[in-house]
Amino acid sequence: MKRIGILLSGRGSNFLAIAEAIRLQRLRGAEIAVVLSNKEDAPGLAAARKLGIPAFAIPSAGRKRAQHDTEMIARLRQHRVDLVCLAGYMRIISPAFVEAFPERILNVHPSLLPAFPGLDAQKQALEFGVQVAGCTVHFVDEAVDHGVIILQRGVPVNDDDNPDTLAARILEQEHQAYPEAIGRVLSGEFCIRNRRYTRLDC
Repeated sequence: MKRIGILLSGRGSNFLAIAEAIRLQRLRGAEIAVVLSNKEDAPGLAAARKLGIPAFAIPSAGRKRAQHDTEMIARLRQHRVDLVCLAGYMRIISPAFVEAFPERILNVHPSLLPAFPGLDAQKQALEFGVQVAGCTVHFVDEAVDHGVIILQRGVPVNDDDNPDTLAARILEQEHQAYPEAIGRVLSGEFCIRNRRYTRLDC
C-alpha cells in the first residue's frame, strides 16, 4: 500500500476527491497517510480529521521558507509517505523540498501548461481569448508550474464565461484527473523520457 501525503492551504477539494477515489477503489493500492497545511484554520484539516486521517498545521507566517519546509519534510518522513500531492497548497516549495522527494511531488494547475502558469490562470486564459482551457497534473520541480506533465484535461471556454464559471468547470476535471494521475505514478508503468511521461520504452 502506497502512502500519500497531502499539502493544502484551503478547503482541500482535490484532497477530498483523492480520498473519495480511494474509497470507491477508483484509485487502488493507495492510502492518505497524513494531511499538512501551512494555515491553522484551513478547512481541509477539519475535513481530514473527520475522515480519521492524521492532520497537522505547520504555520508558515513569519517563518523563513527553509525552516518551514524542513519541518514539513520531517513530518512527511515521519509518516513514511511515498508520494506528496499538493492540493491547493499556496506556497512555492524550496529546492531542498523537491530534492527530498525527487519525482515524488505532484501538483494540479488550472490551465493547460505551459500556458498560463502562476496565479489567476482562468483570468489569464479568458483575457488571452483561448477557446479551450483545462487542467494539468504535473511533477513539481524547482520552477513554478514547470515540471513534467503527467496528464491534462481540456475544458471548452464558453462565450459567457467569467473566471469563476470557468474555474468551476475546470475544478470538476481536476477532481477526475488528479486521482488518475496518481494511479499512473504509483503503477510504476510510466517513466519520464524527453520530458514526456509515457508507458513506452521505460
